[in-house]
Order: sequence, then C-alpha cells, then structure tokens
Amino acid sequence: MTNYIILFLCILVIISYIFAITSKYSKIPSVILLIALGIGIQLIGKSTKLELPNLQPILPVIGTLGLIMIIMEASLDLKLERSKKGLILKSISSAFILFAAFTAAFSYIMVEFFDYSLRDSLLNGIPLGIISSSVAIPSAIHLHVYEKEFIVYESSFSDIFGIILFDFILINQSSIGTGILNFGTSIFFTLIIAIITSSILALLLHKVKYHVHYVIIMTSVVLVYMLAKLVHLPALLLVLVFGLVMSNNQILQHTVANKIFNFDEFSDDLDSFKKILTELTFLVRSFFFIMFGYYTRIEGLFDWHTIVTAVSITGGIFILRMIYLKFILKLPLVPLLFFFPRGLITILLFLSVPLVSRISVISEEVITMVILLTIIILMIGNIFYKKEHIDDPDFGVSRNEPVFPVNV
Repeated sequence: MTNYIILFLCILVIISYIFAITSKYSKIPSVILLIALGIGIQLIGKSTKLELPNLQPILPVIGTLGLIMIIMEASLDLKLERSKKGLILKSISSAFILFAAFTAAFSYIMVEFFDYSLRDSLLNGIPLGIISSSVAIPSAIHLHVYEKEFIVYESSFSDIFGIILFDFILINQSSIGTGILNFGTSIFFTLIIAIITSSILALLLHKVKYHVHYVIIMTSVVLVYMLAKLVHLPALLLVLVFGLVMSNNQILQHTVANKIFNFDEFSDDLDSFKKILTELTFLVRSFFFIMFGYYTRIEGLFDWHTIVTAVSITGGIFILRMIYLKFILKLPLVPLLFFFPRGLITILLFLSVPLVSRISVISEEVITMVILLTIIILMIGNIFYKKEHIDDPDFGVSRNEPVFPVNV
C-alpha cells in the first residue's frame, strides 16, 4: 500500500508541474486545473468505491503554510524604489478601498435584509472581500512588469488587510475604542518584532555555512508567524516585512551594515533561498488545491440558490472594481479588472468562522462557486490580454518603459 501511495503522490506532482508549464501558453490558471484534478479524483473514487484516508483536517494546515510561503515569495520580489511610489500607493489603495467597500456593502445587505448581526455579517463577508495572492500572483506571469507588481502589491496587502480585520473582529469583545487602541499597539509591536527577526534571519542566511540552513530560515519564519498568531498579532505582516527587508537590502549598503555583510555574497545567498522557497511553495500550493477540489461537494454546486448567490457576489465585486479602477484610479481596465480571484485565503478564513457565527446564505458551496467564477473571469482576462507599450508618468516610470496596455 505504501508503494501505491508514494506512486500516486509522485504522479500528482508531475501532473501539477505539467499544469504550471502549460498555463504559460494556454493562459488557463493552473489553480483551476488543480481543483478540477481534485474533483476528478473524487469522482473516480466514488465510481470505483475506493476509499482514501480522510485528510480534510490537515487542509487548513497546508493552506496556512502555503499562504506564508506565497506571501514570502511575493515580497522577496518587491523592490521599494522611489520611481515606483505611484504604483505602490495605487495598488495599496485599491487593495484597501475595494476590500472595505465590498465588506461594507455585504454587511449592510446581511443586516438590513436578512437580519443577521453586524459581527456575523462581517466575519462571513471578509473572506469574500479578499483577493487571493495564491491565485493572482502566479497568474500574473503574462503581464508587463508594472502590471505584475501592481497585482503583487494589491493581492498581498488585500490578504493582510483582510486577515488583520478578521482577527480583530473575531477576537475583540471590548468596545470599539479599546479594540482600535489594541489594534494600533499590535501593529507597532509587530513591526518591531518583524525588523528584529528579519535582521537575525538575514545574518543567519549570510553567515551560517552549514549545508542545511535555508530550511531552518523558512522554519523560523513559520515559527514566528505561529507565535504571533497565538498572541493575536497581525502575523502576516511579519512575513511581508521579512521579505521586503531581504529584497531591499541594498538600502543598507552604505551604512554600518556594510561592516557585517558582504552584499554581493548576500545577493547570491538570497537567490539560492528564493529558488528553494519557490519549489516548496509549488508543492504546498499544488496539494492544497487538489485536496480542496477533492473535498468539494459537487452536488451542492448545482443548487440554484448557490448559483444565484455566487453570481450576485461575483458581479458585485466586478462592478465595484470596474468603478474604482476606471473612475478613481483612472487605470486601464484590461487586464487589471479581471484580477480579483478568491482562493486559498478565502477558504482559510471561512473555515475559521465559528459555527455559531456562520450565516446560512454563505455556505461552503457558495464559497467554492465564487472561487471558481472569479478564477474563470481571471482566465478570460488573461486570454484576451495583449501587451502594448504606452507612457504613464503617473506611475513614476520613464517615458520609454512599458507600463499598462491602452485604456479601454
């Protein structure tokens, strides 16, 4: 039996790898193929009466590890340069405003028309308001560098804003004023801890020459993340700061750090670390979405209540995004309009909603359908997207560099 399990896992990894390669050409996100693979395995299992071990309890564990690795990988590619000030501000504002607008609209409808409490409405709405970096970032590979960076910043900060607010509402039982004060304090301490931790791990990455040390660094990041979660700090912010400190180490080249680090060697060490991280992220992400597809209740997806609810939610997200990008940020709608996928973080937060706070309107099937619909929309945007060269001084880019395609 052991041999068959190992053989099965190897085949899954190879298939996932094929999906990742072919998605570059087909422009079909590998995530939707992985979910479809999981559903296919479920159907085969039912038809052959083959019973697999129940792995559903470890789905949140794999998802959490995947989220940490994806945010870490994305932040290691982000460069904080003065020339990108406009891009960074616009992407962060898009993440926050669109998340806040959807969550507020969703909560208002749940409270006014369905008589749910504000707290329960927020807890159920927040997971749906977050852009999934685990889907958006890998799918942005076809875009121009500045479009890709916009998606990376927007989806990463959308994850952070959503998780912070979700934890704040879930944990806070005191008054709003006290809760906000505690929230601000936790952000302050998180930033301090993140900078100290990043410095120690950077030193470890650079100075330790033992042949096993990349895994220890990743383990340390996960350890600090989980400790921060246990004391109710915004743990994902720790991961983001770690990646930003590592990727923007050149800022410290002309400081006292120059006596401690050889920055040329450090860059080589960082490149090696990123390669290992990328491969581990690929494995964790693949197994998460395959398992998610496997445990999806297929029959529930075809219920008309599920379809109407999911289409309404997806349509609302689409309209809000179109209005904000076109009339507020005044950005081209293609391809950014289509990059609002829900995914891993939506699942993780929904599973974290206490059963007593779950609302019947938002079922697991609705969550699954919204994820599938938003990924399909992303796929359509990728298929019809064509790279063009334009000037956009709004993003602090030189007149000769490609930024976004022609406005539509």
